[in-house]
Amino acid sequence: MSTDTEIKSKGLQILTKHLGDVEAERFVALILREPFDYTKWRQGLDEDLSIEEISKKAMALKMKGIGPVVSVATKKPRK
Repeated sequence: MSTDTEIKSKGLQILTKHLGDVEAERFVALILREPFDYTKWRQGLDEDLSIEEISKKAMALKMKGIGPVVSVATKKPRK
């Protein structure tokens, strides 16, 4: 399990890689400024996708080295 510092560092690296420095900072500012329920927000992102489509997206991210792949059945990271 990662420490809080490691998670923050990796998260900021990913944001910066995909959004650039300025937009990553804007994202962080938005999250801090507005009431935000990540779980509720995240649930709506893939609701129109089938399990197969979600799996394909997850595998594509894994091939790019972005984030852990989580087993849909157990919701635990696979090794």
